[in-house]
Amino acid sequence: MNIILISSRLKTARTLNVTPRHAVIGAVVFVLVSLVVSFAFSWIGIRLNLPFASEIVAQVQQKHQQKNEEYLRENVTAMAVKLGEMQAQVIRLDSLSERISKLSGVPLPKSETSGKSGKDAKDTKDGKGGPLINPSLPLSADELKREIDRLAEIVEQRGDELTALESQLMEKRIKNTLLPTLLPIEADHIGSSFGRRIDPIAGVGAMHEGIDFVADVGTKVTASAGGVVVTAEYHPQYGKMIEIDHGNDFSSRYAHLSSIGVKAGQIVRRGQLIGASGNTGRSTGPHLHFEVRFKGVAQNPARFLQPGTATALVSREETDPGVALPRTGAKR
Repeated sequence: MNIILISSRLKTARTLNVTPRHAVIGAVVFVLVSLVVSFAFSWIGIRLNLPFASEIVAQVQQKHQQKNEEYLRENVTAMAVKLGEMQAQVIRLDSLSERISKLSGVPLPKSETSGKSGKDAKDTKDGKGGPLINPSLPLSADELKREIDRLAEIVEQRGDELTALESQLMEKRIKNTLLPTLLPIEADHIGSSFGRRIDPIAGVGAMHEGIDFVADVGTKVTASAGGVVVTAEYHPQYGKMIEIDHGNDFSSRYAHLSSIGVKAGQIVRRGQLIGASGNTGRSTGPHLHFEVRFKGVAQNPARFLQPGTATALVSREETDPGVALPRTGAKR
């Protein structure tokens, strides 16, 4: 860009060449000069205590304070919303823990921090309500922060309790899988229950250490629980017998079988076919003699078996001696 300067006195003209670079430098210089002048006026006004300068400074400070207060209110509102969400989450966690505990039969574990915040935890579970009368001022930011920290601790505690409850449920599930609770055979009826009886062969009183399930020869026999086969052979008294070690000192025996479908050392699953009922060994007829042992001592299998027709009959007989059960058929 060219600028032509004409002098009226000398009757001559001069030409100035202005490049974009010169224009940028000029603009920067103008802005800097404006800022310096504004700062100088403000400084002079403050130093000399001029009214217009004080008003400008006060207005600037007021706007800055209003922005800070608005920002603080927004943060406090967000914290209050977060606080309400955390309170609702605590209540949901408490309800979930109680439902799981009732359904599973596993009591809620006590965490290490229960002694510190147990009262607080109870307060979050209690039902509260009523009309709003003379409401107080909203909580300050510090009060909201303390309340959120307190609820965060309670939420963490509930999470630890649910984790511990999950571990107990898993442990209980594993134990139930390894306990002989599954009925090993579909029997017609019970030949003999657990306890003392008149021996069907010797005719004298003797202890019967299992339950005799009367069934036709060849009826499927399944593992009452998972484990390792420790015995799968012929026994003079039990006939063809299988013994399974379920761990935790529990074992089960299946005697008088017509056939054996597993080998010693084999791992079997709960409900897996292991053999067939028969009339081998010391027996008067086709049946399955089933035993449950703990540390080698015979236990009443009816206490472990899941409720079923045969088990119900055994339990009913034990609780009501007046009930007559069919005792025809096989005994051992």
